[in-house]
Amino acid sequence: MTITRLYSDDNGDSRFEVIEIPLDDAGDIGRLSKPHPATGIIFRENDADYNYDWHNAPQRQYIIMLDGAIEIETSRGEVRTFRAGDILLVEDTTGKGHKTKAMGGNPRRSIFITLDEQ
Repeated sequence: MTITRLYSDDNGDSRFEVIEIPLDDAGDIGRLSKPHPATGIIFRENDADYNYDWHNAPQRQYIIMLDGAIEIETSRGEVRTFRAGDILLVEDTTGKGHKTKAMGGNPRRSIFITLDEQ
């Protein structure tokens, strides 16, 4: 399963990286990853005009997009759009951070799965 990682490099710049979560055949129920430890789950809804200037993630977390769309800009100027079904691993808890902007004029619902610090 492909997800996008947002992290800070050694210079403090935020960057995107596409990573693959391996899935193993589990027979009739499909393909499963190995368990990933998590510390909590947060349900979130943003208004259609959500626009959050430069910031860092408050903790390491997965973000699962349920609906709506966002645009994320890294400190290096790279911009990507994420929509329903996309999964992000957000780890830029230090450094220059990123910008987040709602797209499409619709509210956004997402799930945050918080992770331990590494």
